[in-house]
Amino acid sequence: MTKFWVSPAIDVLSKPDFSPVSALPMNNLGVSSPGEQLIEYAGRLCYMSQSNASNKTTAEYIDNIMKQGHGSVLEHCNFSLLIQGVSRALTHELTRHRAGTAISQLSQRYVDASDTDFVIPPVLLESGNSGLVEEFKAQCLAAQASYAKLSETIAVNTDNKVLQRKRRREAARSVLANAAETKLVWTANVRALRHVITLRGNEGADLEMIRFSKALLAVVAPLAPACFADITASEFVETAYLKV
Repeated sequence: MTKFWVSPAIDVLSKPDFSPVSALPMNNLGVSSPGEQLIEYAGRLCYMSQSNASNKTTAEYIDNIMKQGHGSVLEHCNFSLLIQGVSRALTHELTRHRAGTAISQLSQRYVDASDTDFVIPPVLLESGNSGLVEEFKAQCLAAQASYAKLSETIAVNTDNKVLQRKRRREAARSVLANAAETKLVWTANVRALRHVITLRGNEGADLEMIRFSKALLAVVAPLAPACFADITASEFVETAYLKV
């Protein structure tokens, strides 16, 4: 049965593991995650300050790094995420933020979309107009039916069965709306994550991107609290993020 998504699902597939080297030990203090320890280690290596003479905690060290604008150190910490329940419209925008990320997305040429899900735009949900929501769903299902028909009936000038299937699907997918749900594995470093969350979480951004940014922050902030503390604690989160 076709599902109509109203919020994204984000799951953590991998996160950093930090293995200190005895030849170059680091005196890290306070509670911190392996990813945060990696960031501190990389930063301290630049100045050979592993002894931590000032007795700063890892969180304090990272806070100072960000205040100084040394964003490149944050790039050592990467997270790989499984993202579901987002639309093709959203991923068209997300792929603009290519630097510091890697993307592997569901292919509409290889995967049959006859039973594809769809994502309801947040503005429709906010409108409170259930009639419009139902009309939107009906249009999506009509597009889905059109896709199914085209993917079975389009004549393709080749005897190669695999190529026939791909050619039909690549043409049929054109009738699907940007609201078609998609899935991807997205790997991003902390610097890239901060950029996406703050830029796409801004109140002037696309509402689905705002919703995604809020969900993204909720997932990654616990993995590296010090790296997102300034975003989490700011009024920006309360005023610029869509509450769902």
